Amino acid sequence: MAEDEAPIEGQSEVEAEEVEEVVEVVEAEAEAEVVEEAVEEEVAEEVVEAEAEAAEVKADKKAPKEKAIPGADLEVDIVVEGEDSSPESSLDPFADDSDVVVVEVEEPVADEPIAATIKLAADARYTATGKRKRAVARVILKPGKGEYLINGRSIDDFFPRPALQRNIRQPLEAVGFEDKMDVIARMHGGGVSAQAGALRHGISRALLEADPNLRGALKSRGFLTRDARAKERKKAGLKKARKRPQFSKR
Repeated sequence: MAEDEAPIEGQSEVEAEEVEEVVEVVEAEAEAEVVEEAVEEEVAEEVVEAEAEAAEVKADKKAPKEKAIPGADLEVDIVVEGEDSSPESSLDPFADDSDVVVVEVEEPVADEPIAATIKLAADARYTATGKRKRAVARVILKPGKGEYLINGRSIDDFFPRPALQRNIRQPLEAVGFEDKMDVIARMHGGGVSAQAGALRHGISRALLEADPNLRGALKSRGFLTRDARAKERKKAGLKKARKRPQFSKR
């Protein structure tokens, strides 16, 4: 009991101390209840916020996602037929046509005949040998009307396929002498396709004998290149050059 406080009349000091202890206990319980209520309120608020966040996440998951369209951010550039879409007209609609510079693009020119200076004397003869695979063609070029004589037969009889005939005529057509020179050839070895390739190679080399200045033009077109492709030989233990026997596990 405090010294300043005097005990109530008719009350002993012991009873006064007991009353004070009771008051202190009541005040402590009241403060504890207030603290518990505040904590409960904070916990309740946190629970409500957590439930709200969970609901938002579920709603976002359930909502259909918008697919990103490629090029959606690009500006639409549509030109009406008949309107000028040049950069100059779009920047300055009142620009004078005299300020616009027109650039002309050269179109690719088709293969033109090669300029050749071949002596077409009556006794002129130009010989060469062409090869392809196992076929060999010994060719003689002479002035004429564009006829082909191969082993005593015409080109239509010896090479009935039009594709092979076109390949054979390519060198003379490129030079522009397809109607001014005759071709006499002796063939042996190889098949029909190989013989046609050998004949074209022989004609190209004979033209080179007639005019050495044709080397660059004929070489660029691939007429002077010896085609070295051939069938690969069979290997021991294989069906063909590279084909293996069928494997059987059992």
